[in-house]
Amino acid sequence: MLELLKTRRSIRKYQDTKVEQEKIDAILKAALMAPSSSNRRLWEFYVVEDKEKLSKLSKCRERGSQLLEGAAAAIVVTVDGEPYDVWIEDASIAAIIIQLTAHSLGLGTCWVQVRGRQYDDNTTSEDYIKEVVGIPESAKIECVIAIGYPDEEKEPHDEEKLLYNKIHR
Repeated sequence: MLELLKTRRSIRKYQDTKVEQEKIDAILKAALMAPSSSNRRLWEFYVVEDKEKLSKLSKCRERGSQLLEGAAAAIVVTVDGEPYDVWIEDASIAAIIIQLTAHSLGLGTCWVQVRGRQYDDNTTSEDYIKEVVGIPESAKIECVIAIGYPDEEKEPHDEEKLLYNKIHR
């Protein structure tokens, strides 16, 4: 686990290679094992592999979402059901499990924040994505995780440069 955390980096450039269905299924299975508050398990995951939809998703924000166009797939992380106070935390935990599982399978990922972001002056990123993907109005979207085979290399985290001053005993 420590090696995964050390080497997992946000990947924004992807090879033009389809991700095998077995790997997508493994990532989704891992997401379904994510812990959630009071074991609610209200998260839902929308897999997008269609290149046209990925291109549309890449426009969900003014900046920071363009990388979705080059990804082989994306997973929209949502929570649906009766609103509750920690849905953001539940969705975030599932999202990082998606990222770590993908990394363990040799894939790259990047988190695209959706909650609280705008598509344009009149439309939220969330509403735009719901329209593109066909997500119910009742759902709340936390993020979109881009997934693909990396087409860039990034150095692992340097343990000597970790912010140890952030630890208090």
